[in-house]
Amino acid sequence: MQPPHSSHSFNLNYTTVLLIALLTLAACSNTKYLQKNQALYVTSDVSVKGEGLVSADRQDLRSSLSSKQLMLQQANTKFVGTRIKTFLYNEKYNEKKSNWFWSLILAPRNLEAPVVYDSLKTKESLQRMVSYLNNQGYFYATATYTEKIKRQKASVTYYVNTGKNFIVNNIYYDVKDSSIHKLVTDAAAFSLIKKNTPYKQDALVSERERLMRLVKNAGYFKFSRDAIEFEIDTLHKALFRNPLNPFEGITNIFNERKGLEKPTMDITVRIKNPEDTLTAWERYYIDSIYVYPDFPINGNPADTGFKTDNRKYITIRSKQEILKPKVLSRSVLLRSGDLYSQQQQTSAINRLYDLNIWQFVTLQYKEKKDTANKLDAFLYMTPKRKQELGANFEVSTSSDYLVGSGVSFNYRHLNVNRAANQLGVSLNAGLEMIRNQDDAFVLQAKQLGGQVDLMFPRFITPFRIRSSNRATIRTRLSAGWDYLSRIDRFKINNINASFGYEWNETIYKRWIVKPISLNYVGVSLNPDFRDTVVAQNPYLKRSFEPAFIGGENITYIFSNNDVLHKWHNSYFRANIEESGLWLNGINSIMNGITGNKSNLESVTGLTISNFVKLEADYRHYWNINLHNTVATRVYGGVGIPYGKSDVLPYIRQFTSGGPLSIRAWRLRTLGPGSYKDSSAIARIFPDQTGDMKLEGNVEFRFDMLRMFNGSVNLKGATFLDIGNIWMLSKDDLRPGGEFRLNKLYHDLAVGTGAGLRLDFTFFLVRLDWGIPLKVPYFTGQKSGWYIGEWNLADSKWRRENIIWNVAIGYPF
Repeated sequence: MQPPHSSHSFNLNYTTVLLIALLTLAACSNTKYLQKNQALYVTSDVSVKGEGLVSADRQDLRSSLSSKQLMLQQANTKFVGTRIKTFLYNEKYNEKKSNWFWSLILAPRNLEAPVVYDSLKTKESLQRMVSYLNNQGYFYATATYTEKIKRQKASVTYYVNTGKNFIVNNIYYDVKDSSIHKLVTDAAAFSLIKKNTPYKQDALVSERERLMRLVKNAGYFKFSRDAIEFEIDTLHKALFRNPLNPFEGITNIFNERKGLEKPTMDITVRIKNPEDTLTAWERYYIDSIYVYPDFPINGNPADTGFKTDNRKYITIRSKQEILKPKVLSRSVLLRSGDLYSQQQQTSAINRLYDLNIWQFVTLQYKEKKDTANKLDAFLYMTPKRKQELGANFEVSTSSDYLVGSGVSFNYRHLNVNRAANQLGVSLNAGLEMIRNQDDAFVLQAKQLGGQVDLMFPRFITPFRIRSSNRATIRTRLSAGWDYLSRIDRFKINNINASFGYEWNETIYKRWIVKPISLNYVGVSLNPDFRDTVVAQNPYLKRSFEPAFIGGENITYIFSNNDVLHKWHNSYFRANIEESGLWLNGINSIMNGITGNKSNLESVTGLTISNFVKLEADYRHYWNINLHNTVATRVYGGVGIPYGKSDVLPYIRQFTSGGPLSIRAWRLRTLGPGSYKDSSAIARIFPDQTGDMKLEGNVEFRFDMLRMFNGSVNLKGATFLDIGNIWMLSKDDLRPGGEFRLNKLYHDLAVGTGAGLRLDFTFFLVRLDWGIPLKVPYFTGQKSGWYIGEWNLADSKWRRENIIWNVAIGYPF
């Protein structure tokens, strides 16, 4: 039994054929151009051992020791088991290939010269590795290597033994300035150097930066990181003068401690007074604040064209009124008399950037000549264009439809009423065409919509809310309309409006709270679809009833994708939506006023939808190196109707399959549970939904080639998708569709596949092929595993089972 996938003919495209041919050729030897006494450097490995090393430390050390800074020779990179870049290098410079095909792919970024093995560099790498380990506190580290040369191919394995690592015993503070001494010792609990922990040079570097920020944030404007030194044991030696090996020549000092079970060291943190004076460091305060809201990129502050407007907190110098003075004054976080703070400087700049009306913001401090310990602040801001207009066009194809097209128009005004209010208007339209059983083009679906958003850069509430200076605050008022028509089935009009707030709790945490969210859902069913499908299924009948969806919505987002998380980062999104609570309250008030003669439902002729919907989406990304990434996602969602409602509205139900979900199934064909819709209409127009969804995805992404002189990056991916949708209660017309914990394993669908991506930097085109591994409704095996049914040589089987999609952007 095969899964019911009716897709169009599946053929490898020309690019794929060429890629396979290139990989086959590249598998051949790349050593034929080397001299007899040369060897191609093909592999390198680092084995790390040491007393007390945990797995994480061992992996971190292995990664560091394998870096280009320490391991001076790096083997040629491999792709699908071949050194294709080296092959392409030889094709260009040794074979002299130059026709149109080779010109297309022989871009400089796709070429890699053969790495000829050099044993001298291997020995120098050993010395660097030992020096690095000494810097990390492994003063007894040793390193050796073995090399293997066979058939002009060289492999090297480095064997590193870290020995015992020094443990921090005592931490002392030698600070001449009494005020700074108190400041530092009061914050000692936050020190990055911890007693009874292994010594790490990186910890000292980070601690130095922490101390500098701590002192600068306390008002010490002229304080310098050069005033901070670290001393180890009784040896007076600053650690930052020779970053390659600051411990050169001092290792013998610690030999007396070799017999200790855990050799220890003491660290003294010394903060010196200014070198040019015997006095202590001094605090500085802000005096005057000068703001230039329309400062040109190459402007001159002394330009006589600037008009001066003295306000309570700031002095505005401008040629035109970009922002109302009251709004500008409120947006500048600095105040006269404030103690200088580096953190306040950063917050002030970020706050002005958050208004989204300036392209550049620069804050400079100048010491006043006539007043001691006073600073004047100068804010220079270069405005953006206040209006933006854009359009996007998209043409795609997939197993779900033959041709899909969409167009959207966007307009933004970034500074409405000169108060940093933002107005956004968007219009969109889309069509999907399929080929019916008579091989004729038929319109499958059409969609129209529009949205208007008005955002204010503050909380708009009937009461005052104090907010953090670092918070990016928005009050958003939205209204929109969406029209969806699935030909010969139904038409849905969705009118929505919402009022809510958005803010960043920290640089990683974001909140979106909508205390008021209202949707009107109007449904018109095709008579044939209503009589033959909907009328026979009470669940669908209740799903398609016109309804009010009104309630609250809270979204929490965490994302730490920044330079501080270069090698791995996470994304988490949780959403809670409730509908019906305050609408039922209005209903009760109207009943009370009219003596139960009239209420909101009777006046509008609509049913109030009562439900709670919960969603959680967690993603984690491991960047193995600059060219390879492992991306993972886990998603769970459930919608629970309550009160008078026993089903979710159609537009709030879950679906599975398609380019953003389980890619081995067409959109809306998977589930619920082990149910399979085998009706004739489902083969042309599937539409399965559920109350609950679980899904997990793993995708390995890798760079392949640069094309068109490096302007386009061809990338590849392999993936594994797992999941399904379910009903919360039994539906006699969809047997096997309800969720049962003891059937979870059986009901999970599993698909795998591969894909190509064309990365144009500003957007990415994705082509994925998916094939089922485990099919919940497959009766050939009790567990549902389908891999035994694979018949890749059969073109008919491929057409029915291999699903492909073209989409824009990554699936997650």
